[in-house]
Amino acid sequence: MKAIGIDIGGSRIKAAVVDLSKGRTATKRKRIDTPRPATPEAVINACVEAIEPFGDISPIGVGFPGVVRDGWVLTAQNLHKDWLGYPLEDVLSKRVGRPVRVVNDADAAGVAEARFGAGEGVDGTVILLTIGTGLGSAVISDGVLVQNSEFGRMFFGKPMEAEAYVSESAKKKDGISDEEWAARFTEFLAHLENLYWPKLVIVGGGGAKNFPDVKHLIRSRCELKHATTKNKAGIIGAAVWAAEASDLEESL
Repeated sequence: MKAIGIDIGGSRIKAAVVDLSKGRTATKRKRIDTPRPATPEAVINACVEAIEPFGDISPIGVGFPGVVRDGWVLTAQNLHKDWLGYPLEDVLSKRVGRPVRVVNDADAAGVAEARFGAGEGVDGTVILLTIGTGLGSAVISDGVLVQNSEFGRMFFGKPMEAEAYVSESAKKKDGISDEEWAARFTEFLAHLENLYWPKLVIVGGGGAKNFPDVKHLIRSRCELKHATTKNKAGIIGAAVWAAEASDLEESL
């Protein structure tokens, strides 16, 4: 079975067909620069353009950089204010004439890692943290996604959100070394462990490329792994999310 995955980012929109049995992209990714301004109409037009080469494959999953609930966008920090309260799932479904399912982009990456990556086969609580311009998160409990965790917005004894303390952009802004970043990440991880007691924490995102080199500097009570689905995680996870949602609806 195949599905289409779309990953909407602040700088680029990427899409591909995903082989759901293998958890891999089955086509070359189509990349389009995210429009400026990134209004709903402009981004939807770009999404339609991105999937046009793939024909009428269904369903379509979309990873969106913000909180998504029941297909409605509730936050969109790096796009446009017109996204707030926007029914993306319904509008895009009608535009393409096929079922579309929308999920937070970090949650999509979490689904990819849980089904086909570093979290495959792991029971209990698994947390994915994506290190980049921001700090994304996903929580998987016994294989089930707990949506919209938004750990980047968390305060843990610091006069700033976690995103401003341990993201890649924070590291660059503050000019800190890998060792100093690892110490900050250890602090943040200890806070998460006290709250959620995960069995596994997976670290991914563009800012975590050298994670294997600094992993030994990070103290934790749970297992730590580097993400394996890399920069295709959003596309793969969005497609899997859409397919699983469609299967659930058909079984009801």
